[in-house]
Amino acid sequence: MDRIHFSMVEPLMLVSSSTQGVSEPGSRFSAAAVRVFLLEVAQVFADKPFEPHPVFRGGHAQTLASFAWPRRYRLRAAGDEKRLFDVAPNAQVLAHCRWHDNRAEHPTVVLWHGIEGSSDAVYMVATAQKAFRAGFNVVRVNLRNCGGTEHLTPTLYHGGLSEDLRAIVTEFIERDGLSELFLIGFSLGGNMVLKLVGEYGELPPKEIVAVCAISPSVDLGASGDLIGQRSNWIYHRDFVRRLKKRIKLKGKLYPEIYDTSEVHLVHSIRQFDERFTSVAHGFANAADYYDKASALRVVDKIRVPTLIIHAQDDPFIPFAPLRDPSVGANPYILLLDPEHGGHVAFVAAAAHDEDRFWAENRVLEFFKLAQLSF
Repeated sequence: MDRIHFSMVEPLMLVSSSTQGVSEPGSRFSAAAVRVFLLEVAQVFADKPFEPHPVFRGGHAQTLASFAWPRRYRLRAAGDEKRLFDVAPNAQVLAHCRWHDNRAEHPTVVLWHGIEGSSDAVYMVATAQKAFRAGFNVVRVNLRNCGGTEHLTPTLYHGGLSEDLRAIVTEFIERDGLSELFLIGFSLGGNMVLKLVGEYGELPPKEIVAVCAISPSVDLGASGDLIGQRSNWIYHRDFVRRLKKRIKLKGKLYPEIYDTSEVHLVHSIRQFDERFTSVAHGFANAADYYDKASALRVVDKIRVPTLIIHAQDDPFIPFAPLRDPSVGANPYILLLDPEHGGHVAFVAAAAHDEDRFWAENRVLEFFKLAQLSF
C-alpha cells in the first residue's frame, strides 16, 4: 500500500479554480491554489494505491520485470520529428517530437531519461504514447551524448546539467509559442528536472504548469553509495560498461580532450565520475560534483506543482534523501512513496481500466488534473 505525503502549511478549504486568487509574478497560479490542488490530487490518488504484481513484489523483481515486460517489443516511435537543440556553445542535444495539428493549441509533455538511457528507453516511449493519446504533444529528449549523439558535442553529460533543460524550455516558449508545458524526469533525469524548477525559485516560467520526477536520484552521492553495493552488481556493472564504452568513443572523436589510456582502471561509477565527469565539467572531484549537482540542495525552492513518485524498495536509488525536511515542508510537492515498486517500474497487480504501469498512469492523471486546474 502506498502512502501519500503532502505538506499543508495552513488549513485550507477546497476551492474551485475560479477562486484561486491572484497569480504570483512569473507564475500562473497562487501558492494557496497549488496547496489546494495538491490536496485534491492526494485525495484522488488515495483511492488508487499501488499494489505490486504478486509475482514481482521486491525491488529487484519489480525493476527487472519492468525492463523485460513484453510490451517493450510492441512500442513504436515511427513518424516522430527529430529536432536538435543548441543547449550551450558547441553543444547540441537530439529530441524526438510528436506533434498534434496546431501544436500551440495543445499542452506539451517533455521527457528526460536516466543514466545511460536514451529517448528510446521503454519508459520514455510508453509514457509519451499515453500522453499523446490523451491530447498532449510529446517530446523525448536525449541527454548530451545519449541516443547515438556523441558527435554533437565534445562535452559529457552529468546529473546536474539543468541548464540544458532550461535552454529547451526557453526555446519552446520563445520560438514555438507553447503556453502549457509539463516536465517529466526519470531517475537521473528526475534529479535534473527537480533541480531546474528549484533553481527557477519564485519566478518559474508561467508556461510550466506542472512537473513530475519518477525514482529521482536527488542525492547523487547517496545514489553512488547504494548502487555500489554488492547486491546491485548487475545494474552497476552494466552502467559502468556503458560509461566506459561511451568515453572510449569520445576519446576517438576528441582525442585532444579525453585521455582514455587508463579507462581499464575504472571499476565503478564513482571512479568514472572522479576520473572523467568531474574533470570535464570543472568540479574539484566526484564528491564536489555530487554535492553541487544534487537537486536536494534546491528542492525547498520549488514553486511549481510537483509530483514525486519513489518506491521505498528502489534497489539502487535511495529513498532516504526524500525524508529530508526540505521535501516534506514544501507545500508545492506531493510525494507518493509506495513500499514496493522498484526503480522506474511500478508493475501493478491488476490493470483495472488501465495498463499495469501504475507510475506512468499517475503522472498522466496528475498532468490532466493540473491542466484542468490551472
